[in-house]
Amino acid sequence: MTAATPLRVGLIGYGLAGSVFHAPLIAATEGLALDTVVTSNPERQAQAKAEFPEVRTVAAPDELFDRADALDLVVIASPNRTHVPLATTALKAGLPVVVDKPVAGTAAEARELAALAEERGLLLSVFQNRRWDNDFLTLRGLLEQGELGDPWRFESRFERWRPEPKGGWRESGDPAEIGGLLYDLGSHVVDQALVLFGPATEVYAESVIRRDGAETDDDTFIAVTHASGVRSHLYASATAAQLGPRFRVLGSKAGYVKYGLDPQEAALREGERPGPGWGVEPESLYGRIGAGESPVTGAGRAVPTLPGDYPAYYAAVARALRGAGPNPVTALEAAAALDVLEAARRSARDKVTVAL
Repeated sequence: MTAATPLRVGLIGYGLAGSVFHAPLIAATEGLALDTVVTSNPERQAQAKAEFPEVRTVAAPDELFDRADALDLVVIASPNRTHVPLATTALKAGLPVVVDKPVAGTAAEARELAALAEERGLLLSVFQNRRWDNDFLTLRGLLEQGELGDPWRFESRFERWRPEPKGGWRESGDPAEIGGLLYDLGSHVVDQALVLFGPATEVYAESVIRRDGAETDDDTFIAVTHASGVRSHLYASATAAQLGPRFRVLGSKAGYVKYGLDPQEAALREGERPGPGWGVEPESLYGRIGAGESPVTGAGRAVPTLPGDYPAYYAAVARALRGAGPNPVTALEAAAALDVLEAARRSARDKVTVAL
């Protein structure tokens, strides 16, 4: 393998995660080549071939691992219950791995995978793409520049209005499926909070099932106390008839409020691909910063939102594989988020605050 030779990527899973997020981003990354897609669904095989004519398709992961020597990276975008066994098989086959979040059902499993990867000298990275959301990048810049003073409270909402369950493994009540919003959207809001404000020391949570016919949590709140003193209030809901601000951050000097979702997921779902103007949102969605004012009335100062940049994740993976940069999201970082999610599940079940 030379610097000019593309790294060959095998992608396991071609549902929402594989087809909307991973495959387009891999294909758009200089130095990576989408080589193989694993899906047993004939329609998804045809979809993959239509979207990426050069790709080969196989029906089972074993067919991929039989060609381990022909690949440089395996990306696991299959259902959550398969993440640990497939990542374990890939690492034992000598292949670096990217795993969609959550990397595992427990922090202990994530740390076991991290130890295996370290033992084998292989990259193990977790796809926490929302570290590259436009609003997150903007907020991180404001904090680094001291625009808010000392941060006190971080409110983060990932809310949707889906009054009817959609079904499928993500909404299954079977614990083996690792479904529900706590581990789905909760993985994002917790990871972002830990990146911004550091380790958690206490966790309190409320997690309920609100919709008729739903089998797992669809409305969850997590309160995190960070060692830094910041308090994070995190919401993940499929039952929000009125959506709150995506971020509301209060500090000793000013506050920042931002509504609306990063546009990249919607663009990818519509078949758009990274290029000029990618991740840019209209001025009407800019967040506002100020003190003692209401952003609803237009008070405060509009803050131009930085472009979202999901392609940066796979660009960083490519550099890491070539020894030219760090792993963008480590399994140990993902394990720290799983510590919080496990504590939140216990807190909601037992109605207690959990110390970490």
